[in-house]
Amino acid sequence: MDQRIDRAEAPQWVAEELDRVCTVLEKDMKKFGDRFPSACAENGRYEVTENDDWTNGFWTGMLWMAYQYTGKEAFRRQACRNMESFEQRLDEHVVLDHHDIGFLYSLSVGAGYRITGDGHWKEVLIRAADVLLARYQEKGGFIQAWGKPGDPGEYRLIIDSLLNLPLLYRASELTGDPVYRECAQQHYKNVIGNIVREDYSTYHTFYFDPETGKPDHGATRQGFSDQSCWARGQAWAVLGMPLHARISGEGMDEEERTLYENVTAYFEDHLSSDGMPYWDLIFTDGSDQSRDSSALAAAACGMLEYGKKARGLEMLRTLKDLASTEHEADPEGLLLHGVYAYMEGKGVDEPDLWGDYFYMEALCRVCDPKWQPYW
Repeated sequence: MDQRIDRAEAPQWVAEELDRVCTVLEKDMKKFGDRFPSACAENGRYEVTENDDWTNGFWTGMLWMAYQYTGKEAFRRQACRNMESFEQRLDEHVVLDHHDIGFLYSLSVGAGYRITGDGHWKEVLIRAADVLLARYQEKGGFIQAWGKPGDPGEYRLIIDSLLNLPLLYRASELTGDPVYRECAQQHYKNVIGNIVREDYSTYHTFYFDPETGKPDHGATRQGFSDQSCWARGQAWAVLGMPLHARISGEGMDEEERTLYENVTAYFEDHLSSDGMPYWDLIFTDGSDQSRDSSALAAAACGMLEYGKKARGLEMLRTLKDLASTEHEADPEGLLLHGVYAYMEGKGVDEPDLWGDYFYMEALCRVCDPKWQPYW
């Protein structure tokens, strides 16, 4: 409990960047108070919003990391107030009819329970896992991404869901009930078994037949096309697969390890020459398209999770050199050049909360390899 992030052996530039990050977050806290930043910025500025989006956990997770790094009680107090907001959101079921419950609760209540040891938050975390579990579809064996459970038009999973499974494994550990684990295991198998193409690129989403539960077809929601490879989606696999191996305790067998190496190689092979991905990996050097720094931030965490520390550090350095807000006047975000939903014109070439979060998580992982992320 309350493990601090030790900077004693951190590379100097990593510690200096974490110092800067915490200064930005300390300033941002004064703006947002007991409310939350919007999912993405506009003209570099986050709007002040209520706790009603899928991204609010990232903000609270950053506050917890800032507390563990600096020891400043202001970060802890604000994170604890945010947890109260997350409990109220659960009580009132505010915009929770989707798969992103892990993004919301692992990084807020889950982190808070680990750091404070307050048993009240254990029960809140289990209740959150129950909300996610309720989206599990027996026909097909997967957690439905969006919409009313069982809706034939939304009978699909999504690659992002790999980051929500740790919540179910944690609930199984806390309750002793194997059902959380069993559903997470089956969902993971169906993600990896269906969403990875023969060339090791990935679909964003994958549909199942609502009558039979059989796999049907892959599609996109945020990528360029159904057959292209959305950069952040591929990055979710780069992080999600080794994360699942650790959290589930199952590790990777030789077949899965080979699959993972190929999925990672596809991401690496489709980076631009400066190391920063375009928002969809179909685009190459010379393309007049936006980059997505948030995809590289998630992938950097994946490299570090898998044990490829040198490569993770290289990716992190690329982010600092090409996307850090360190040279911006009065920044609110941590990373420039993120993309939320390009085809909707949403959050294009802007900071976004998940990019900020994964950048900070990668910095913390490098700063103190003994520190345990909140998944």
